[in-house]
Amino acid sequence: MDEVIVSTDRLPPGQTRVGRLPGGFVGEVPPFDPATWSLSVFPRPLVDRVWTCSWAEFQALPRVKVLADYHGVGGDTFPDNLWEGVPTRELLSHVRPHESARFVMTHADYGFTSNLPLADFFADGVVLATRHNGEPLAAGRGGPVRLVVPHLYGYKSVMWVRGIELMTDDRPGFYESAENGGHAMRGDPWAGERYG
Repeated sequence: MDEVIVSTDRLPPGQTRVGRLPGGFVGEVPPFDPATWSLSVFPRPLVDRVWTCSWAEFQALPRVKVLADYHGVGGDTFPDNLWEGVPTRELLSHVRPHESARFVMTHADYGFTSNLPLADFFADGVVLATRHNGEPLAAGRGGPVRLVVPHLYGYKSVMWVRGIELMTDDRPGFYESAENGGHAMRGDPWAGERYG
């Protein structure tokens, strides 16, 4: 397994280092059944084929470790997280995006979504994580699979990932929509892109 090291020595403006991973989820977490769980990349014709993998197939994909700080949009930064999982670039071994695809919408259980530019989704260090600091990723932290985008605010690191939709045009996800907080469409913590 290759290890990817992401810069951990910078604190974005307006952030404060904290001793534990901020956030988590309060309430019911989605049930996880490895026999029925799947992850899909879609739609045609923005990918050459719709690709769906089972939990067993996902577990067999190449994995990396990513060391990165986590920047919560509320101002907390938790340093030195070790994430382990499938690099998003591995998906390119299974589908070929059409040249008109420019954005990605990550879909999760409970209807959670978040949008990203395609370049951010496939950037170095972006991972579909199943482990955090050497332990299986807890359901309340997004397990079994959480997208981790270390260079953007944490709301882009969608918990309970189930689908990756390619798009030609950007549109807001759950937290980016006005009725759910109006968070910034990209969410760069070094540029202070908290709200749209």
